[in-house]
Amino acid sequence: MASSIFRRGLVAAQSVSRSFSTTGAVLANQAKVMEMSPEKFDNYFIDYMSRPEIDGWELRKALTELHSVDVIPDVKVIEASLRACRRLNDFGLTVRFLESLRMKCGNKPQVYAWLISEVKPVLEELGIPTLEEIGYDKPEFFVPDPDFWWEKTWYKDYGLDKMPGYKHFA
Repeated sequence: MASSIFRRGLVAAQSVSRSFSTTGAVLANQAKVMEMSPEKFDNYFIDYMSRPEIDGWELRKALTELHSVDVIPDVKVIEASLRACRRLNDFGLTVRFLESLRMKCGNKPQVYAWLISEVKPVLEELGIPTLEEIGYDKPEFFVPDPDFWWEKTWYKDYGLDKMPGYKHFA
């Protein structure tokens, strides 16, 4: 009886220590990446994404790490990421990566437009549409609540001025 409890406790302790050690390695790697110069930072991600044996988990890990750093990635890093997504034929991850780029640009749409114009040849080469081409730049099922504050220009921006009953909202 006591040996059974001891074994269960040992297994639980091993799994907890394993998860802590894995988390610590990821965080240590992120701290190491943050201390790099911009050129080394870019080369780190370009080399990592350009590996032919990269799998889906490693690519997601790299893109998560790239997104968690407080910088907008260089165009060459974006191109390497898009090529890695295409090599794995992971369209969903490609779209999420483009969405994360858009989020990283914040309230500066001209920065996102510039990034897309720079990587447009690679997008066309790989057959990847932009967010605007697939309609992911606007909410799909959003209908504004007339009782909630809503900027009048947004109706036109989101195409809601063509809705039946538009006058009710505006």
